[in-house]
Amino acid sequence: VRNLRGSRGSRNVFFGVAPQKGLCVTAAGTVVHGKLEGGKRVVKGMRSFEEIPHTGRNGWLNLLKFWRENRFQQLHKHMERTFNTLGPIYREKLGTLSSVNIMLPSDVSELFKSEGLHPRRMTLQPWATHREIRNHSKGIFLKNGEEWRADRLQLNKEVMMSAAVKRFLPLLDEVAKDFCRMLQTRMEKEGRGEEGKCVLTIDPSPDLFRFALEASCHVLYGERIGLFSSSPSLESQKFIWAVERMLTTTPPLLYLPPRLLLRMGAPLWTQHATAWDHIFSHAEARIQRGYQRLSTSLGRASPTGTAGGHYTGVLGQLMEKGQLSLDLIKANITELMAGGVDTTAVPLQFALFELGRNPEVQESVRQQVRASWAQAGGDPQKALQGAPLLKGTIKEVLRLYPVGITVQRYPVRDIVLQNYHIPAGTLVQACIYPMGRSEKVFEDPLHFDPSRWSREEGQRAEAAGFRSLAFGFGARQCVGRRIAENEMQLLLMHILLSFHLSVPSSEDLNTTVTLILQPETPPRITFSKL
Repeated sequence: VRNLRGSRGSRNVFFGVAPQKGLCVTAAGTVVHGKLEGGKRVVKGMRSFEEIPHTGRNGWLNLLKFWRENRFQQLHKHMERTFNTLGPIYREKLGTLSSVNIMLPSDVSELFKSEGLHPRRMTLQPWATHREIRNHSKGIFLKNGEEWRADRLQLNKEVMMSAAVKRFLPLLDEVAKDFCRMLQTRMEKEGRGEEGKCVLTIDPSPDLFRFALEASCHVLYGERIGLFSSSPSLESQKFIWAVERMLTTTPPLLYLPPRLLLRMGAPLWTQHATAWDHIFSHAEARIQRGYQRLSTSLGRASPTGTAGGHYTGVLGQLMEKGQLSLDLIKANITELMAGGVDTTAVPLQFALFELGRNPEVQESVRQQVRASWAQAGGDPQKALQGAPLLKGTIKEVLRLYPVGITVQRYPVRDIVLQNYHIPAGTLVQACIYPMGRSEKVFEDPLHFDPSRWSREEGQRAEAAGFRSLAFGFGARQCVGRRIAENEMQLLLMHILLSFHLSVPSSEDLNTTVTLILQPETPPRITFSKL
């Protein structure tokens, strides 16, 4: 990361382009310092869509260049270089996919003002095609319009609302504590050093993947699946492998017609579909077991979503409410399972690495965690509320290493970005990896500083909000956000209460993109018992 530092440019000019003032399309659809003519927005000096800087007009040649130069795996770096070359907005066409890419918070703000009642993001067509050819129902990730909104509102009640968080937080806390007990046992068996001074240096990524799946299943099904035992199930490990294969094969398929590849019997499509088949098979088996268990117990369920005093998980909550069909419940639970492993396990790798190579930051967070834990009386919610640096740590990790490197929207009306006309229905991508590392957006952007987010609380919400977009924004933000945020914070809290972290090497991590950003080689972490 450090070797990417550039010289500081003028604070008043972005990439050599003077900031455009007074060109905002308001939420009401009017133009400030402009006018409406014939139903079209006209701004003095506004430039046409075709004038937006671009990376080449031939999408197929661009796609060929991407494959030949292995740019899919380095898409985040490609975006960063392109912004540095072309400025804060550019067009790109790859195969069948065309987009406008932006990275300044002011432009992102304008984009989200025009997202409408039913926000749309880029459809992952390979995923949608798989559901269609296998006759699976689609979950909210693949839906749009009123159908999406109706299902999303039901899911929000069980995974996003504060009452739901209060129900599942103890389950996440239990798994986080068990992870630390497992790590302590491993340290006693494999650690080196004098008695009481044992240290253990490992690649924690396999354990973090197991933690993420165990925690997700505990919340979704209300039961443990035993991944911390001495012999975790091979079936669960195969599920993790299938998720990784699905993520790896998705990006190349985004730029080609999936049904054409299906008819051709292309190996890439076969690998992708097979991975999804295994994910659905694993989820189906767990859902069926949960359904059978819950069918006998829901008659005794209390109004708070517990059966016989036991929280029945998101699955049980949705079944009890009866607002979604069983097929839709299965579709959404499967999506939550598939989306809840790598997307938390990988940021936790980055978090342990950054805390390990920034010991002063680590100690500041630990001191706050210790004080909060001592006052919380074992209540995980109170403990997290009293340790804002934990939340800041997650935000800072996701600023430097966002899971998804873009957030997409299709504006429902014409808008103006950087004085360029953007027609309604254009795919616009907010590129959050370049944003998070830009001196135009963050002071000393390559410095890992969780406290920067506490300092920003005094700023206007809009200015701060569009600088932290790892979970998306608004009605279409990540539906598993509350699960993921709390899962990662609780694990870091218990690790910091039990262990000191260091790293054998503090060299910057090389990163690669599958569908998500991850380290090329997982970092090794040294755990020392406090």
